Amino acid sequence: MAAFGRFSRAFLRSSAAQSRQLSAVAHGEQHQSGRTWKILTFVVALPGVGVCMLNAFLKSQHHSHDQPEFIPYPHLRIRTKRFPWGDGTKTLFHNPHVNALPDGYESTGDH
Repeated sequence: MAAFGRFSRAFLRSSAAQSRQLSAVAHGEQHQSGRTWKILTFVVALPGVGVCMLNAFLKSQHHSHDQPEFIPYPHLRIRTKRFPWGDGTKTLFHNPHVNALPDGYESTGDH
């Protein structure tokens, strides 16, 4: 039991000394770390967001805006009970151009 006490005291002394050393180093390097993240934000993150926005814009220009063909698969659009909003057949975020009802699209697609 005495060996455990000696070990725990030695461990606590070494960990306290290490934490003092780490805090002194971290305080001195804090300014450099902030500068590094600022540079990374402007050099990597913002151009990356710009490239992603450009990619999304170019993909949307080549995207067809026609309604997909309605195929009445039996396992899709199953309604076991009515929805508690509206007429009960449409989902909460229903889009009549894209989302079909169980019996087909509600509009003819004249967009």
